[in-house]
Amino acid sequence: MKILGTAALGAVFLAAIASPSRAQNIVVWRTIIGIEQAGNVVGGITGGGQPWSAHEGEALVELTSGLVVFEVRGLVLAGGNTIGTPGAVNQVKGTLVCGPGSASPTVIDSPLVPLNAQGNATFDGSFSSPTAACSATDVAFLIRTAGGAWIGNGSIRVP
Repeated sequence: MKILGTAALGAVFLAAIASPSRAQNIVVWRTIIGIEQAGNVVGGITGGGQPWSAHEGEALVELTSGLVVFEVRGLVLAGGNTIGTPGAVNQVKGTLVCGPGSASPTVIDSPLVPLNAQGNATFDGSFSSPTAACSATDVAFLIRTAGGAWIGNGSIRVP
């Protein structure tokens, strides 16, 4: 698997070494998986209409600065007539859900990036809104379509 945004990761980890308190605001998900149960709701966001699967992926969020780096490989439909392809989905965004189980979660998106015919997408940049108010212990990372449905999520979180 490709290492996520090597320059971005290096900068974040160097900053974490220089400031241990900053390291507490870095959240990493070691893999990205597809949504297994279509229609599942996370933080008020409804899942896609079909199940999805992903071959591999990972995500990193630095809450203090709003930096987000994610990569997903093989994010494709796991049902329906276009199984094994991304179907009509050709763009995705990363979404940070702060307080996913709360009555009023905060939802913060990255810009849209292309999802190619093999289900691959990469992003290295910042979220559209500040993330500093989010708690590293109460966040979820989703992959969403341009229409807003979530089709994948960060899994195997590293505190």
